[in-house]
Amino acid sequence: MFPQFGATAETLSKASTMVFRIGTDAHLYDDPEDVNIAPLLDSKFDSEKCEALKRLLALIAQGFDVSNFFPQVVKNVATQSLEVKKLVYLYLLHYAEKRPNEALLSINCFQKDLGDTNPLVRAWALRTMAGIRLHVIAPIVLVAVQKCARDPSVYVRKCAANALPKLYDLRLEENTATIEEIVGTLLNDHSPGVVGAAAAAFASVCPNNFPLIGRNYQRLCEILPDVEEWGQIILIGILLRYVIANHGLVEESIMRSLCCKENCQSGKDGLESDSKFTMPEDNSDIGPNYESELAYMVSQCYVEGPDEYLSRSSLLSKVSSGSKLEFFQSVESNEDVKILLQCTSPLFWSNNSAVVLAAAGVHWIMAPIKDVKRIVKPLLFLLRSSKASQYVVLCNIQVFAKAMPSLFAQHFEDFYICSSDSYQIKALKLEILASIATDSSIMLILKEFQDYIRDPDRRFAADTVAAIGICLQRLPKMASTCLEGLLAFTRQEIFTTDFGSVDGEAGVLIQAVMSIKSIIRQDPLGHEKVIIQLIRSLDSIKVAAARAMIIWMVGEYSQLGELIPRMLTTVLKYLAWCFTSEALETKLQILNTIVKVLLCAKGEDLLTFEKVLSYVLELAKCDLNYDVRDRACLLKKLLSFHLHSQDVDRERDYLPENKELSRLLAECLFLRQTKPISPEPYNHRIYLPGSLSQIVLHAAPGYEPLPKPCSLVGDGLETNDSGELATNSGSSETDDSDSLSGSIGDESPSHSQHTVTGSSGSGGSDEAGSASEDDGNTDPLIQISDVSNTHKRQNGASQSGSTDFGELLSNRALESWLDEQPGMSTVNTSEPSSVHRSSARISIGDIREQVKAKSYALLDPVNGNGLKVDYYFSSEMSNVSPLLVCIEVSFKNCSEEPMSGITLVDEESSKDSDSADQALDTTESSKSQDDVPTLVSMEEITALEPGQTMTRVLQVRFHHHLLPLKLALYCNGKRLTVRLRPDIGYFVRALPMDVETFVNKESQLPGMFEYKRSCTFIDHIRESNKDKNDSSLVKDKFLEICKSLALKMLSNANLSLVSVDMPIAAKLDDASGLCLRFSSEILSTSKPCLITLTIEGKCSEPLDVSVKINCEETVFGLNLLNRVVNSLVEPSPTHL
Repeated sequence: MFPQFGATAETLSKASTMVFRIGTDAHLYDDPEDVNIAPLLDSKFDSEKCEALKRLLALIAQGFDVSNFFPQVVKNVATQSLEVKKLVYLYLLHYAEKRPNEALLSINCFQKDLGDTNPLVRAWALRTMAGIRLHVIAPIVLVAVQKCARDPSVYVRKCAANALPKLYDLRLEENTATIEEIVGTLLNDHSPGVVGAAAAAFASVCPNNFPLIGRNYQRLCEILPDVEEWGQIILIGILLRYVIANHGLVEESIMRSLCCKENCQSGKDGLESDSKFTMPEDNSDIGPNYESELAYMVSQCYVEGPDEYLSRSSLLSKVSSGSKLEFFQSVESNEDVKILLQCTSPLFWSNNSAVVLAAAGVHWIMAPIKDVKRIVKPLLFLLRSSKASQYVVLCNIQVFAKAMPSLFAQHFEDFYICSSDSYQIKALKLEILASIATDSSIMLILKEFQDYIRDPDRRFAADTVAAIGICLQRLPKMASTCLEGLLAFTRQEIFTTDFGSVDGEAGVLIQAVMSIKSIIRQDPLGHEKVIIQLIRSLDSIKVAAARAMIIWMVGEYSQLGELIPRMLTTVLKYLAWCFTSEALETKLQILNTIVKVLLCAKGEDLLTFEKVLSYVLELAKCDLNYDVRDRACLLKKLLSFHLHSQDVDRERDYLPENKELSRLLAECLFLRQTKPISPEPYNHRIYLPGSLSQIVLHAAPGYEPLPKPCSLVGDGLETNDSGELATNSGSSETDDSDSLSGSIGDESPSHSQHTVTGSSGSGGSDEAGSASEDDGNTDPLIQISDVSNTHKRQNGASQSGSTDFGELLSNRALESWLDEQPGMSTVNTSEPSSVHRSSARISIGDIREQVKAKSYALLDPVNGNGLKVDYYFSSEMSNVSPLLVCIEVSFKNCSEEPMSGITLVDEESSKDSDSADQALDTTESSKSQDDVPTLVSMEEITALEPGQTMTRVLQVRFHHHLLPLKLALYCNGKRLTVRLRPDIGYFVRALPMDVETFVNKESQLPGMFEYKRSCTFIDHIRESNKDKNDSSLVKDKFLEICKSLALKMLSNANLSLVSVDMPIAAKLDDASGLCLRFSSEILSTSKPCLITLTIEGKCSEPLDVSVKINCEETVFGLNLLNRVVNSLVEPSPTHL
């Protein structure tokens, strides 16, 4: 092109591309491996940082993993530049879920930005916080969402609504009520953008909490046209469900008329008997049975769901479910339905096809039957949209047209097929045309079908022939006109050879025969000549499926008229002659047909048919297909009274003695009269209009049918959480308080009797004594001391372990324990009580001997050539450096040969030993860290005999509490690479302290240094089930819970048990208020890490354990919290 100017098409294309790139950021995609990104992120200029962040986002868009820049990006989160901050938030939002622990480093900046004056910054901060999917920060995010839900900025409130589903996905059961309350607040917002996002949150969080919708129903309907398009779709579905759940279905709607038609004995009479539900006049030529049955199925599938509806096979259940007329109300007397229909009407002409479908679905279900026609033109207008949208719309129109054919009967020309339509669209249009054909339009539709039959796509031509058959079944008057055309297919020369299926012509013939077969079944006697023509064409038709259907008609109509019985002898002889060359399905039909003819035969032909059957059975007995052989054996045994061969005589002893029984069974199997049946709908599984399930023909994730009509009214007392629940809770609290006071009065003497034993129940001294004997210590296993503030003032030395039990028995102590008012006591009443909850401290003896550390597999015998290596973390402290973690490793020889030279070394050091010394220019800070080795040299195991086990202690310095350490294991001169995975529970060391020190340190680490999470603990239930036959005491239950929790904690982390406080409650089975405290300090920083467990629940039921960690190291504390919660939830090894 223009060679004289030296220009080509390629150079001109490049030049135009360069022109269009001017002034854009397209150059960022040119060099994906740019090494200048890291220096730019550390630059002092915002423009360079912005350039680097844009390059990172460009790499993300191209699919590159740039998470290695995460630390450098995070430190820029505190920038003052809005452009840089926005890019940082976009980067963090992309990688927050993949690297949540590093993202936690910027939590403080996020919280600070939530108070920024710029609403964009507040929204960005909230979006990023919600994108960090961690349970530990969920309470912080929840508080932020509560704050932003009342923000003056619309955009911030919308972001708060979008954050609610992310919070709900974390399964925060304890905060579900708070999340639903926020949803209700946002649904009451005056901004349409916020309402749309709130509707999406409602659908995800609490889709059945209809009282939230009832409070704002009218305003939601009025704001519906102004909501964004995708919000409109969700809000329409919510409002529809609310109206049905609260008011039921509309009496004048098609749903009611469909149910009424099902209940009527005759569809036509039923429609005439009730003038309200009379169908349009142009629907009079449609078979009432077929329409009524399908229409009833549509209405029931909407409410029950296809699975539940199809599972009910009893007709009685159908009638009973369809006759619940009390669930219908008139649209004239229901203002809620009126408002919904009025507010969805403008959406018929929305630019979004999904919105139009959603609005059409509401009118299809709720509008009076006379107004349903309003949905027709909007739906037909959607057929001019894209191919994908066109397919979705046609899937829904297909159901509408089958349930109510008159709705689209006048618009049949809109469903004519274009040459550019895909096969799927063509098939849907064919089915719709066959469903809406009437006497006035059938000729035009059949003329159109004639062109479709000549289409090069023979599969589509076969579908057209099937559609012609459906039309003829619905309109029997046209059967005689079209039957000749269908019979013409059976006489085409292409079907006289075995190659008819090469170009898809076989499908056309099969559909033609099927259509003829369905027409004949409606009036067999009137189509005797058609059957004879088909029988005569058997010799020319070579398609197996078509031959099988014709042979079936021979047996089914063998006694029809006068001509067919005369042809049977010749036809059966012909079938027997060609039996060996037939296909499988044809052979099976030949066997069935001969049996049918034989059972109905009389007179002279009976002997001929018996001989034919015997001959065919002998051929089938030697057939290569086992189905044919099995069928032949069955028939031979069943029809023994007709067969007289020698083989049968030999087997006479094995035949049933009652020949009549065999004959009766054969007649039941082969002579069952087939009733004329209506064609079954193409789609048995019908779902709500506009749903994804209606397209894929199965219940998509999240699909729910319509609620039961008037279910909200029936459950009003339960769903009214604002009024009734508050009243009930108040009454329960009053009852509890009354029962508490009564139980205190009843049990006060028992306390005076058994306080010396340290238990509130009888027999506690025996248990305490036995427990102390098991420990072998002189100190008792359990020591009771009052830890109330009043008692501390009176007995300052009570915590030393030498508790004066006589003083504990005083009225003052009992008043403190039982939470009575000191003023009621006869002793000193001048001091006011500051105790809100009294508790007794349980001093558990040294239980570390019972602690069983969790074992991990380092190498299995399969990969280790017979060497099995396990390890567990030890609570011992290293004598080399406080940064080292002690690990006990056991080596076991599972092979039959001895092993030698077993040792573990650091993989990095082993690699560096073969190379020259490096890193001579390290800084002083790095030298101090390098002084501590990654792995202290392990004593080598020189020999390990078969079956022998030896243990070594490793001292390891992990680089991170989440990253495994690669080690090299040498055995018999071979090198194996193994991974030693860290346990964050042993990155701390036990720090003994008393309760007062614990409380003081805990008070110094509030707010952002405090992390909480709840879980369920069940180990104590399994322990208590072992001793069900024994007389269990309350003391035993509390002791079992305390021991189980303490052992679980000490088995999974290097902690020190500080105290166990047991509440003194009137309900002896209630463990609520039980508190365990553990203390430790981090190895690397020596900063304290305090753990508090608080128990709620009954001793005999699963307990709710609240875990609280106070630690200055945010990331470490959050990860340790996850580790503790996971260890409490998982069952103990002894319980597995």
